[in-house]
Amino acid sequence: MTVQAGKDMLIKIGDGGVPEGFLSVAGLRTRTLSFNARPVDITHDQSLGSWRELLAGSGIKACTVSGAGVFTDAAADARLRQAFFDQAAPNWQLIIPDFVRLTGPFLIAALDYSGRHDGEAVWSMTLSSAGALSAEVI
Repeated sequence: MTVQAGKDMLIKIGDGGVPEGFLSVAGLRTRTLSFNARPVDITHDQSLGSWRELLAGSGIKACTVSGAGVFTDAAADARLRQAFFDQAAPNWQLIIPDFVRLTGPFLIAALDYSGRHDGEAVWSMTLSSAGALSAEVI
């Protein structure tokens, strides 16, 4: 596997159409994708040597995505704001070239806007998975 540029990771929001189209979230400068699984502890007083036991295959899986960037696309900005204020969980695509395309519902857990008086306006967001995700190796 060759080294990849961080700028190649794409985050797209679905338009809800049939078939669904996806709009790139414009102007992202940083992105992070995290997978987590909260294990189910089944340890009891008969556990061998008092070692913790976890129930295989039963953990609660979650995916969190965060990104930050600049305003470059009014349509993408409007779509993000609307999804946040509606507390909707539209489908998103997270694309890491030569690795995976994840598709599924995400809720915007945080949406921040800021700017310096002598610089551009910037925004950041955090997405939390809100259902099952599909993974397509690309």
